[in-house]
Amino acid sequence: MSRTDSSAEEAGHGVPPRDRTGQAEAFDAIGDRYDEAFPHKEGQLAATDRLIAALPAGARVLDVGCGTGVPTARRLAEAGLDVVGVDLSATMVELARERVPGARFHRADLADLRPGGPLVLGRFDAAAAFFSLLMLPRAEIPLALTWIRELLAPGGLFALAMVEADADDVPIPFLGRTIRVSGYPRAALRSVVEGAGFDVLAESSASYAPEGPDAPPEEHLFLHCARRG
Repeated sequence: MSRTDSSAEEAGHGVPPRDRTGQAEAFDAIGDRYDEAFPHKEGQLAATDRLIAALPAGARVLDVGCGTGVPTARRLAEAGLDVVGVDLSATMVELARERVPGARFHRADLADLRPGGPLVLGRFDAAAAFFSLLMLPRAEIPLALTWIRELLAPGGLFALAMVEADADDVPIPFLGRTIRVSGYPRAALRSVVEGAGFDVLAESSASYAPEGPDAPPEEHLFLHCARRG
């Protein structure tokens, strides 16, 4: 999620997104060190495979906060899906284009894709947001989920991953930078997702120990959802 000059209130959606230039700059600096810090992504791959198994060949899938494109966009593209990735970091988008030539990538904030926003990509059969929405304060997460829902065709699928934590916009050290993150306890996350218009079809979790001295072990939550209505 990057900076946006458009207020969500103008679209009738409530809390306006804050400026995220600093976040974009942090991930520009981190670059491919992100994948070095998170080398084993079995839970994320399993959640991606669940999405693939539920979609027909050629289905359109949006990867929200695609990062370097690895592993999600690559896995989806290799499965024959029509993949579009968005990320606020120009460096991440460049890396994704190099590593996943079979997908298309845009430097954009999710807010740019909202109805009436500057980037029109059409409807998608599915979307994935793996550890991207945790970069938002809690006040903005329901709005982001609503935008994702509006980008999906009726009955469209949504794969979400978050870190289980009772935290709201907390600064943490991350690969030599400081970023701000949010999380929810398991039941609260499910409630927020359902409140944004999704049905949770399946839920799983996995413990994860990132590489690096400033990255403590995490509990990852994976929700497999469908747009309601």
